[in-house]
Amino acid sequence: MRLLAGLLLALAPGFLFAQAFPSRAVTLVVPFSAGGPTDTIGRILAERMGRALGQTVVVENTTGAGGSIAVGRVIRAAPDGYTIGIGHIGPYVFNGAIYKNLPYDLRTDLDPVALVANNAQILVSRNSLPASNLKELIAWMKANPGKVSIGTGGAGTPAHINGVVFNRMLGTDAQIIHYRGSAPAMQDLMAGTIDLYFDQAVTAVPNSKAGRVKPYAVTAPGRIAAAPDVPTVDEAGLPGLYMSIWHAVAVSKGTPAAIVDRLNAALVDTLADPAVRKRLMDLGQEIPAREQQTPEAFRAFHRAEIDKWWPIIRAAAIQAD
Repeated sequence: MRLLAGLLLALAPGFLFAQAFPSRAVTLVVPFSAGGPTDTIGRILAERMGRALGQTVVVENTTGAGGSIAVGRVIRAAPDGYTIGIGHIGPYVFNGAIYKNLPYDLRTDLDPVALVANNAQILVSRNSLPASNLKELIAWMKANPGKVSIGTGGAGTPAHINGVVFNRMLGTDAQIIHYRGSAPAMQDLMAGTIDLYFDQAVTAVPNSKAGRVKPYAVTAPGRIAAAPDVPTVDEAGLPGLYMSIWHAVAVSKGTPAAIVDRLNAALVDTLADPAVRKRLMDLGQEIPAREQQTPEAFRAFHRAEIDKWWPIIRAAAIQAD
């Protein structure tokens, strides 16, 4: 009994802290500009997650350096669960190979909370671009060397990686133009300032349906339910140009397991909400299966993504400016 009492006493502070969490607002750090894909997903989750936690979840956009500044903000935060980050394959994986001097290690300095959504990219263009399908687009690019531009949401973002790979697959020299997030890149695309953008389905689908941009192909083996009329890259004439953009939530290393579990439970509850699921699926998102929503599942998935992409990026000598 004494041993049991001693163990309970030792565990009491952490247990009580977890029981009291959260006692104030939680900040969700979004690594890109307001209005972009990650911001859109983050705000959908934050509103419903706040109800699950019983506290407001405030969205904070921290832009720059392909999302690496925001990730650093989360990593440097107190490990108490009050500062959490949402990110995708760019800031959570690509940046570790693209930036030579990151002041943190993506493999060890974040504690996973949950994988929350997954979507393919859609290659879109300004409406005034003359090509009506991917084959015509490729022919137009080859007929206009040195004149084509591809926007990105920043160095090291999925749009950047896909733009570089796209150029190399075609043997073209389209100029890569970096923005501080997807939203300003899309604004310039819709204004006709740049020609092309590899956008996430979450924003590409509504913009395409509204006639603001012209879609060409989905960077996945299969079509997506939210845009069934947009062909895959295989169908459109550029087989194998695949990239899946998943989103996940993480916290700073050393956050108590009970706090991580509380945050995870709020996210699981959020992702089970039919209204949230519909909003995400209407934006081209796939919601991971329940067994893939655990911290342990995200940790294993994250390590596998690093093992897959870092060698590819380094072999292609892709680096941030």
